Amino acid sequence: MNCGSETVVNNCFLGISINETINLSNPEFIDLQVPGSHATTVLQGRNIIIIRRTSSEYKVFDLQCPEGECSSPMTFDGLKLICSCDQKEYNSLNGSPIDGEGCFALEYNVLHTSSSTLQITR
Repeated sequence: MNCGSETVVNNCFLGISINETINLSNPEFIDLQVPGSHATTVLQGRNIIIIRRTSSEYKVFDLQCPEGECSSPMTFDGLKLICSCDQKEYNSLNGSPIDGEGCFALEYNVLHTSSSTLQITR
């Protein structure tokens, strides 16, 4: 699906829902112990990236490219999410397209439920 510039944020991702709790003590999330780090994983069949901004702030994005049909997941360069099919870039603070046009990257809600768990929902 391709969305125009007047589309409501995340309207390109209809019918996607996640409700998952992850344990940050698991070895696959070891990199998330340090602010400024990130980890990728698969939750409920979706490729996602978890970015630790500060000691208590996390951002979680789906790695599906928002624009067009692309079977390759987005990559993360430490600052931006990048669609590997068309090289379109998205802000990792809020998922907005860097060029200001089109759909946002799909951001999930994150609740830091304890020192070692995150609940990720949509």
